[in-house]
This record gives sequence, C-alpha cells and structure tokens, in this order.
Amino acid sequence: MAKILRGATAQETHSAILDLIRSSGTVTRVDLADRSGLTGASISRVVKRLLADGLIIETGYGDPTGGKRATLLQFNPRARHAIGIAVDTPSTTYVVTDMSGRVIEQVSSRGIGKDAPATAVQRITAELEDLIVKAEIEPSTLVGVGVALAGRQGRGGTRLLRTDSEKYAWEPFAVRDTLKDAIDHPIVVENDSTCAAIGEFWAGKIPSVNDFATVYMAAGFGLGLVTNGDVYRGSSSNVGEIGHMVLDVNGPQCWCGGQGCLESLAAPAAVVARAGQDETLADKLGLRGRRLSTRSDFAKIARLAAAGDPRCVELIEESATYLAKALLSITNLLDLNQIILAGPGFSEAGDIYVRVAAQELNRLSFVRAMHPTRVELSKLGPSAAALGAASLVLHTQLTPHQNTRS
Repeated sequence: MAKILRGATAQETHSAILDLIRSSGTVTRVDLADRSGLTGASISRVVKRLLADGLIIETGYGDPTGGKRATLLQFNPRARHAIGIAVDTPSTTYVVTDMSGRVIEQVSSRGIGKDAPATAVQRITAELEDLIVKAEIEPSTLVGVGVALAGRQGRGGTRLLRTDSEKYAWEPFAVRDTLKDAIDHPIVVENDSTCAAIGEFWAGKIPSVNDFATVYMAAGFGLGLVTNGDVYRGSSSNVGEIGHMVLDVNGPQCWCGGQGCLESLAAPAAVVARAGQDETLADKLGLRGRRLSTRSDFAKIARLAAAGDPRCVELIEESATYLAKALLSITNLLDLNQIILAGPGFSEAGDIYVRVAAQELNRLSFVRAMHPTRVELSKLGPSAAALGAASLVLHTQLTPHQNTRS
C-alpha cells in the first residue's frame, strides 16, 4: 500500500485508504498509518473527509493498550448502492447491493433467449426501473449500474453477444451506449467472468495484495484475473478466454473455429452430447437434446453426479479433468495460489470440479513445492455475475486508484 500511495493524488489517496478500510473490516487510524506509510496527520485528514462523505463510520473502540482506546473505523454499507444485471440466455438476474456487497433486493426474469439485443435491452430497462422502486433506495445513493454479459468486447464499446440459440449466434450491439441513453446513471458493461472475479474481490473483502483467478462456467468457460486490486483486461478487454485454450490438437471442432478447445471438450454442451450417446441414461434423465435445453440437461446430469450415480460421475469427472488440465497450464504460467470456481455451471456438482482440479494442481503444478494452489467454490452462489457487476460499479466509482479502465 505504501508504494501505491507514493506520489498519489488526493483522490487516489482517499480511494486507497477507503479500499484499505473495505478489506480490513474494522481498522484504527494507527493501523491505517502503519499499512499505508502515510503520516498520522495525513490519515486524520483523509478519515475526516471519508466520514463527512458518509462512506465510513466510527464503530466502537479497539482493545485497551494502556492509553486512550483507539476508535474503530469501518465501511458504511448503507452509504451507497449499486445494481448488477447478469444477462444470459435462460434468465436475467438483477441485484441491488449496498456498499459491502450485501444483497438488498434480487429478482429474476426471462433471459435473452432468441430476442434481438435491442428488444432485450428495452425490456431490461423497464425491469430495472421497477427494481429501483421496489428496493426503496434513495436515488442519490445509487452510484451506477453494472451489466455482465457473455461475449467479446468489440470496437467502440459494442458487445458481441453470445446466445445459446442457433449455433451460438454473435451479434455486434452497442449495449453500453443503448443503456446510457435510457438510464440516468453511470453504466459499466463487462464480461461475466470479469464481473465474477471482481465480485469475489469486493464482496469477499479480499485485500488488494492478493492475486487470484476466477473461472466462470455458464454455457462455456471464462477466466477473470484480479491482480494488484483490479481485474486484468488485456489490450482489448477480452482477456480470459480459457474456454478456447487448445487441449487436444486432434480434438473436436469448436464453434470458435479452433479444434480441441476446452469448451468443445468440457462445456455443458459437450457433457450433454456425450450423455446423449447413452440411450439408457438419456431416457433416465429425460434429456431433450435441444440447444436451448442444454443448461437444464447439464444440470440434470450434474445433480445425479452429486448424488453418486456412477455414469454421471464419470461424465462430470471427465469434464472436470479437462478443466483441471487447463488450470494447470494457467497456474504454471501465472503462479496462482488461489482459484475460485463460480457461475451456474458449478451449482450442482461444483464439489467434483474442486476435487479433481485441486488433485491435479497439487500433483503436477510447477510451484507445488513452494506453495499449494487452493481451489474453492465461490461463496456468491449462482448469481455471482450479477453480484460481480454491482461490485464492479462500486469498484469503479469508489476506488478509482485501482481501476485501469480507460
């Protein structure tokens, strides 16, 4: 933290101290001075401003040390609010959170399905307005709206939306600009895996010195990387396409044009296709075999695997093994010590994915002799992308010293 604050502007200093309070839970002014490298006088000035803005509160006293007991400081969770929206094919999830990432209101509606993006955005705008009224939050405390999408970032802020209908259709659409025209609040649009990663960082109170990766599985796989307190976006905000890491040069064709990608081998569609080749299992599960039913078919397989059905366990373990191989390469490249699995794809049989990945990494990781690599399920649940989108708004608006977005 001290290095971050050398030569920092006043805004950056306030932002960094606020983030230090966020990740600490409760902290004293003396603690802030020790951890930041700033003088006690400088800390007092920053704290006074943050208290005046209502962003932090004084909450009792620290342990006695023989002198005057130090006042404890913490985030004021009710001071600001954010809205996160996860737009997906099966459903659209909306959350309203306070500054700590706690969910105040959550609703779901039908997903994008086969709707054109313009139609979907029009409906989302109307549902968003209803949500703000339902949550009963003061408009002045709403710092913005975050939107999580699956797809690539195009030029000029457009998104290439990916849907589950008709061979993963892609369509360039200026989501952010369209929403800006309809909503009188700051708008942030990001990839769902990036949102999930920043959600873990913000709502999970992870310190900015801890680097980690989040793997998000819905229709496919994405990876969000948090380093030095911000998500790493790459040169065009398209970092983290772990689903298109090639694992088998002679493997099946992937919809992206590649061959043997992780997604073609281990994503829900691949698991459902293999299950469908077993007529007895397909009948037992009632697999429908349609593209728009892939997620629900996969959930049936995963639920039965979690219950111990041998054939379904075999299918999920095969998918988990492919993912583990990809994570092994990522870990060897980035020297990760923490990987979080998030998203609806891990809801039913996430424990199997954790077990297989942890075994693989701690057996073969290049750095296993120096440190283990922890693999764990997200604590944010199936709504990780929506929660992350709200967290991204808070992160962007309240801690700009960490935000690399241009």
